[in-house]
This record gives sequence, structure tokens and C-alpha cells, in this order.
Amino acid sequence: MDNDLQGRAAHLAGIRERAEAEMAGMGIDAAFIDRLVDTFYGRVQKHPRLGPVFDGRLAGRWPDHMEKMKRFWSSVAFKNGAYGGKPVQAHLGVEGMAADLFPEWLALFSQTLTDIAPSEQARDWFMATAERIAKSLTLSLFYNPALDDPAKKTV
Repeated sequence: MDNDLQGRAAHLAGIRERAEAEMAGMGIDAAFIDRLVDTFYGRVQKHPRLGPVFDGRLAGRWPDHMEKMKRFWSSVAFKNGAYGGKPVQAHLGVEGMAADLFPEWLALFSQTLTDIAPSEQARDWFMATAERIAKSLTLSLFYNPALDDPAKKTV
């Protein structure tokens, strides 16, 4: 049993080391994650459609959210386990949340990366990751497979 635990710990350490090396090769470090989150969510707060939705959910709790998002992106980039939340559940029932907000979220994220990413590789990596996240959240929150049932479609 101890060998299994030691083997798993070594495996996880290897995953983290490879992720850290990959990020370092793109110019990504913890300071960039902080800057990305601070810059992006500063822009979200000013956005005419995204701002009210986020503020409706986070009013008075923005500092906590910012720290959570820094842990989230750190966990995604460095595979360090810093984030342990449940993104789908966190977005359920958010007043004003709509599928058509995700392209706006992605466009704002893309512009933020264009403005501050240390390399094209970093921009591409974070953008691809954000697109996967947006797709996953959109499907989880808004997709109803019954609507795609061929038996229910009329010609």
C-alpha cells in the first residue's frame, strides 16, 4: 500500500514538474496568472453585458472570487491542485447567465491575452483552454439532449 501511495505521489510530482516546465517555456509564472486574472476580471466588471451578471453574483465578494480564479488558473496551468471547486455547480442558477454570453467572455479573454501574454504560445495555450472551458460550461448549463432527439424533430 505504501509503495502505491509513493508511486502515485511520484507520478503526480512528475506531472507538476512537466507542467511547470511547459509553462516556463512559454513565459508563464505565478505572477502572470495574477496579472491575467486581475486584468481580465477588471475588464469583465466594466463590460456592459458581462459586468452586471458577474456583479449580481459576486457583489461584495470580488476579492474572494479573484483569489479563487487565481487558484483555478494556477491549477489548470501548473497542475498543482490549487483549485478544488466545482465550476458547473458554481454557475448554476446565476441570474442573467445565458449561452450567448460565452462568446463575449471568450472575446474579452482573447483580447486580454493579446494585450498581456508573454508569448504567442502562451496566448494560444490559454485561449484553447478557455475555449474548452466555455464549451464545457455551455453544454453543462444549456444543452438539452432531448432537443436533439431525431424522433422529436418535425420535417
